[in-house]
Amino acid sequence: MAKKQDENRHKAKPFLKWAGGKKQMLSQFEQYYPPEIRAGKIEKYIEPFIGGGAVFFEIMKKFNIRYAYISDINKDLILAYQVIQQQPYRLSEFLEQYQQQYNNMNEQDRKCLFLSVRKQYNSGRFEINYEKLSDNWIQRAAQLIFLNKTCFNGLFRLNSKGEFNVPFGRYKNPTISDQDNILSVSEVLQKTDIRISAYDSCFDMADEKSFVYLDPPYRPISKTASFTNYSGFGFSEQEQINLSYFFKKMDKEKRSGLMLSNSDPKNNNPDDNFFEEIYDGYNIYRLCANRMINCQADKRGLINELLITNYESGEC
Repeated sequence: MAKKQDENRHKAKPFLKWAGGKKQMLSQFEQYYPPEIRAGKIEKYIEPFIGGGAVFFEIMKKFNIRYAYISDINKDLILAYQVIQQQPYRLSEFLEQYQQQYNNMNEQDRKCLFLSVRKQYNSGRFEINYEKLSDNWIQRAAQLIFLNKTCFNGLFRLNSKGEFNVPFGRYKNPTISDQDNILSVSEVLQKTDIRISAYDSCFDMADEKSFVYLDPPYRPISKTASFTNYSGFGFSEQEQINLSYFFKKMDKEKRSGLMLSNSDPKNNNPDDNFFEEIYDGYNIYRLCANRMINCQADKRGLINELLITNYESGEC
């Protein structure tokens, strides 16, 4: 049984597509993890802006982490993680129903189904008690995953009213139901504390044997490049500065290994030293990323992103 569980853990991958997801950057990130994690000295992994969780799943696959803590202020995102942790088989039943229904429809009917589910999802947010697992949690998690797999570009975006407003995606063969991965993700989540909370709530969890990865909504590099509205709340420049204070506090008081991602303003303005100033004294690395989610295909290309650490990495 233990061997089977270990095999499942090593297969887990993100169950949602997510704007700003780090799947494409994992091979680069591996060079920048703290040396202590390879030496088996890191016992806790903490990620308070969990999103799609690409780094989380990679860390849990490759290293012997005893305990993980993940959180986000996006209530429905955390609800989905909690449902997979506690009710993976029931969730899979809902997703399989969506998969079969979608597969047997023409494109117009698929669009009607999408709009119907989106309407139910938006109206249902007023009926959810996010504090206690219930049957309607499972349906809501299934709706979120269905919408994510069938909407345009796999975006998660809320309007000012808190409504999911991404249009239909017209995919021919989307994978809505992936029970094997849901079960693998559930296995990883058995030793994970999952919470709806702001990033600073992880402070009490951290210690010198922790690796903390911070992946906040990015500072926009242009007036039209903001994808911060995943939770119904933005992330202002002042909040970026407040996060840097938290980073410094964690470094000084907890002595955890800290790694933070953000946009590189020098893509557009070589004289913009915003991050060099607020993270003065820390290590700032530039990694090459592919901007995958953009409504204009000619604006999808290679750009730099920043990786900031409080330790010397073993990068090549």
